[in-house]
Amino acid sequence: MNRVQIRSSERALSVGTWLIVGGAMLYSVLTVTPLMTAHTAAGWRWTAPILPLVVDAAVVIVVRLDSVLARLGGHGGPWPVALRWMTGTMTLALNIGVSALAGDLVGVAVHAVAPLLLIVTAEAGLAYRRALTAAVLAVEARQRAEQDARDRAAAEREENRLRAAREQREHEAAIAREQREHEAALAREEAERQDRIRREAAEQAEAADRAEREAAERREQVREQQQAERERLERQATQQRAERERREQAREQERIERERAALLSAGPPAEKLGEDRAREVVKAAFAAGLPVRVAAELSGWSVGWSSARYQEQRELSATTPRPALEGAAP
Repeated sequence: MNRVQIRSSERALSVGTWLIVGGAMLYSVLTVTPLMTAHTAAGWRWTAPILPLVVDAAVVIVVRLDSVLARLGGHGGPWPVALRWMTGTMTLALNIGVSALAGDLVGVAVHAVAPLLLIVTAEAGLAYRRALTAAVLAVEARQRAEQDARDRAAAEREENRLRAAREQREHEAAIAREQREHEAALAREEAERQDRIRREAAEQAEAADRAEREAAERREQVREQQQAERERLERQATQQRAERERREQAREQERIERERAALLSAGPPAEKLGEDRAREVVKAAFAAGLPVRVAAELSGWSVGWSSARYQEQRELSATTPRPALEGAAP
């Protein structure tokens, strides 16, 4: 029997027990109430159902707590046993009371069925629950043992796997170590051979370098002599070119000065000059440092227009670098 079957049996026992307890309680109330009514004062007959309800409540407590204790594997001692038998006896006595007082043996037997069934069911149910609890504990113990066995087997398999993997790694490491040692020996031999080749090549290269350096030194000396001669000729040509440019600039400056003097010496015109001519006059006046008003008089244009041309000349002077002579020192 597995744990599921045990739980199913326990549920069936619980349902059956409570059906018997419920039926017995209902039958007891219906049977005992007339007895209590007949033996209670007329003014208190409404209390007749209280006693069977109290006794049946005690029965419910006994059944419920016995169920819990049995499920937990505990034992309440002698008092729960006394309570079970006392409530069972009371229920039996109250149920057969009317028939016993009347001397009706058949009624006694009939009314004793429910109380006796309740008493025996409570005792049997307690025994069943204890047996089921023991069975559950046995199943759990067996399952734990099986699980422990499976865990130990899995642990042994894992240990064997790890040991095999460790041995495999050690074997591979030994092979790799031997391979590395062999490769290292080959590499040392190759390195020694390459070192000899490099030394021989270095000696040959050093001899070739010495010869090359000597030839390079001779070529350098020749090149320096040629370079010095070229530089001397270039300096001479640069000086001659600079002298020609200075003379040309001087002639150009003289021409500009003559033109500027001609423009400025003409005096105020009788009428407004053309725009191109006026621009030349204003430019000449700006170069000569004359005031804007004088430039306006010489061109025949307004002071505002002349002032705008002066501003253009200032911007042009600020953005246009002065030309430097070729070969001149910066």
